[in-house]
Amino acid sequence: MLRILRDGWRNGDGPDKVTGISRHKTLLPDPMTTPSLTVRSLRARPVVLKLKRPVVARIATLTDWPMILIDLETEEGVTGRAYLEPYVVRAMRYLVPALHDMGEMLKGRKLAPVELYEAARKSLHFVGYQGLSTIAVSGLDMAAWDALAKAAGVPLCVLLGGTVGPVKAYNSNGLWLRTPAELADEAVELRNEGGFAGLKLRMGREKLRDDIATVEAVRKSVGDDMALMVDFNQGLDMSEALIRCHTIDDLRLAWIEEPIVYDNLDGFAQLAAELKTPIQIGENFYGPRDLHTALQKKACDFVMPDFMRIGGVTGWLRAAAIAGAAGIPMSTHLYPEVAAHVMRVTETAHWLEWQDWADPVLQRPYAITDSHLHIPDVPGLGLEWDESVVAKHLFEL
Repeated sequence: MLRILRDGWRNGDGPDKVTGISRHKTLLPDPMTTPSLTVRSLRARPVVLKLKRPVVARIATLTDWPMILIDLETEEGVTGRAYLEPYVVRAMRYLVPALHDMGEMLKGRKLAPVELYEAARKSLHFVGYQGLSTIAVSGLDMAAWDALAKAAGVPLCVLLGGTVGPVKAYNSNGLWLRTPAELADEAVELRNEGGFAGLKLRMGREKLRDDIATVEAVRKSVGDDMALMVDFNQGLDMSEALIRCHTIDDLRLAWIEEPIVYDNLDGFAQLAAELKTPIQIGENFYGPRDLHTALQKKACDFVMPDFMRIGGVTGWLRAAAIAGAAGIPMSTHLYPEVAAHVMRVTETAHWLEWQDWADPVLQRPYAITDSHLHIPDVPGLGLEWDESVVAKHLFEL
């Protein structure tokens, strides 16, 4: 059957006469022809972009957006690409050397993402697995998976056992802590950027009534059918969270995200038990075990791991198995290009968080229409750097 399917997909379009399945030349790679890759080098370049809509949250204001562009080169000429977004510009001073060290350590090894993930992770055992260690390993992992899918000649989602297709997304590009009137207008702009059916707005203003007024203003401008997610960005202590979250519990919100500091799982468990509105956490899970611990404690209703903390593609797949077994809806955080591919093979896939913050350095950003991100039918992740933009925004370490 596998030979029939492979031959059918190679020989043209239209349904296969035996299986009735539509043929597609990239849908099923032949493992006998997928080349074995050998790691040659890793190049990590720091760049700093300006955000079109600055991040204004209770805990920080960000106008600059740091990125580390990763090129994992192989002896066979295939290059895997990925990027990291470490929030803080100075963090790149530590991450870039760590990535280069990993490239040196893995030079000459067969490019097998899971094995590289384990080798890089264990090399940092004495430093500790959380924090910058996991972030560096995650960047390596995403680039390795991209290279492997390129070598196979298929999009990453196909290599992982899925198909190319759309992924439901909400717009997280703005709606920071500004006035209700400003955000009412901005909400319309954000909706129209891709026909979005969901928007995320931030909370944590000095006065609770201003947060409520913002939700009401946004609702009025975009309609009752819009899914509205709210994010406190860990800006409340437990006493504030109990008051504020109960007060907004009847505002028909899609979820309440991280009202308190990320590692207070007991506090999250109390909120999840008391509130009707689902509690969303997970962007600060450092590896799949953190997700498992949170679910054991019943600390949330939804999870949304971040790729640079959960462990890249390998970490996501392991975390998705845990969420799937528990029946917990799983959304993404940042990295929409990688996110789209893994969501196609995630059992409890929920919402993809969409931002265009990396678009300036990409030759061909992913398209978004009708509130869905569309995966390009090209090998790997389809990431190619716009070198003219990169050159203008390189950061001197």
